[in-house]
Amino acid sequence: MQLFALSPIKRVAIIGLGLIGGSLGMALTQGRIVEEVIGFDQEEEALSLALSTQTVHRVERNMAEAVQNADLVIMATPVCTYPSIVTTIKNSLRPGTIVTDVGSTKAWVMDQMKRLLPEGIAFVGGHPMAGSEKKGIRGADRYLLENAVYVLTPDRDTVPEAIDAVEAIMCAVGARVLKLSPSEHDQMVAVVSHLPHMVAVALVETLSEVAKSFPQASMLAAGGFRDTTRVAAGDPRMWVDIAKTNREPLLHTIGLFRQALDRLESEIGGCSSDGTDQIAALQSTLSHARDVRLAIPGKAKGVLPGIHEVVVTVPDKPGVIGNMARILGEAGINIADIEILRVRERDGGTIRIGFYEAEEADRAVEVLAASAVIVKRL
Repeated sequence: MQLFALSPIKRVAIIGLGLIGGSLGMALTQGRIVEEVIGFDQEEEALSLALSTQTVHRVERNMAEAVQNADLVIMATPVCTYPSIVTTIKNSLRPGTIVTDVGSTKAWVMDQMKRLLPEGIAFVGGHPMAGSEKKGIRGADRYLLENAVYVLTPDRDTVPEAIDAVEAIMCAVGARVLKLSPSEHDQMVAVVSHLPHMVAVALVETLSEVAKSFPQASMLAAGGFRDTTRVAAGDPRMWVDIAKTNREPLLHTIGLFRQALDRLESEIGGCSSDGTDQIAALQSTLSHARDVRLAIPGKAKGVLPGIHEVVVTVPDKPGVIGNMARILGEAGINIADIEILRVRERDGGTIRIGFYEAEEADRAVEVLAASAVIVKRL
């Protein structure tokens, strides 16, 4: 194995300032974990918001220039963009640079990186198991990764010192690191992430088909259906990438799901007035599913539907919420709702504030920003 001379991670370049890239940038910059964070994104709005919300120290509009002299490069874009990204930046990476990613498939990514990255560059596959109902940098949150599982996927060729360096960074932003092989990761996320999305898509497609005969069916979709199918609203391009790069584990998992659905169909079909055995079988299946579901750790989503929202990042100090309320009150802005999203003890947290009118939310951003509060509009 080639020896790598890895430098301490002081300068980080983030390619892609969306939900995950933006959240990592905020944690690294606002938490003073590294000396400098450089951001690159193709969207000018993302670059502007990254600067105003202290997501990065500076931005670059040229990808190759963004990674120059970086100790760590984080690719936070759809996985199928990685080959073109590496082709663009590889000649700008200095020897000893670590490259990592946040993609939700890993075996394909690891293969691509071995093929494309030049010698002297270490790659560590990564996948934060965190998300939000909000997309893009407007959904980014300094504390998004607080207590979230962050999977690293080293293989036998991964430089141990690079693994340690990336693990240290992710622990510093508050995540809990779990190391899996690329194949283990892909099989697991096929069950807990990729299959649920495809099931949600199938449910929405089923509703669409039923609505041809019963046009008002969608009006009856209550919270359960909306919660179950929420992820179907995700970016189709990203999910095509996931299907392409994790095809076999996903197909295997769909097969297991089909078997479970077939069993349910059989048990429901046997639920006649005298079908005692089948009724017992269905009840057993439902009870088992209930027990398994209750054993899964819960995490509140904390959504304020129908309200115009802003998110502020504040230090963990007495009176900070009262001070914000005072600032808004003196400006004649009424708070409709307020919610603590995430908190890190003795450090800080993020708070979502809701307003009845869009104009009030816009004005709140101006007033709070003028008082040196880190704030963004959702």
